[in-house]
Amino acid sequence: MRALLALFMLFAAGAAWAEPLAGVVIVVIDGDTVLFRPDHYRPASRAFLKVRLAGIDAPEADQPHGEAATRALRALALKRRATLDIVATDVYGRKLGHLAVDALAVNAELVRRGHAWASSRNAGDVLRGLQDEAREARLGLWQDDDPTPPWAWRRRSAHQDLCVAVRASCYVTLAAISKRPDGDRGRFG
Repeated sequence: MRALLALFMLFAAGAAWAEPLAGVVIVVIDGDTVLFRPDHYRPASRAFLKVRLAGIDAPEADQPHGEAATRALRALALKRRATLDIVATDVYGRKLGHLAVDALAVNAELVRRGHAWASSRNAGDVLRGLQDEAREARLGLWQDDDPTPPWAWRRRSAHQDLCVAVRASCYVTLAAISKRPDGDRGRFG
């Protein structure tokens, strides 16, 4: 048991002291996700990493300000030399990290310009402070009186998709019942 605990602590310490990766942002997927090609990678690993910018949440592509957020990230990082500090891996296998181009902290800059929400609800968080400043100055998405946060947009979209699927399923079921050769509509008739 002690050996297992020691091994776990060794891996945890290694992850905590991992060096930032140097490389290039090769693709901007949306306002908070990029493909990053590190300068040095192992042949057994991918030549690029899919990275979600940690601590922020940008509008979805089909959401108001979604395209503007994507354009802002492209302008800041696409095809630029950058450093990536990976902090975690999410449930989708994406790396979560802090991206810097030159000396500019890209995650924070997107929030400061009003292109993303700070993920933290902690009022003392630096990103939260930048978000409050952007809201007060009515920058980016804060030009709207009451912008919809991406997590609420995703939940609403998932609900709408479910409703469409249920309606389609009901339509198919009712169509099949109405085409019975004996004309018996069962409890639907």
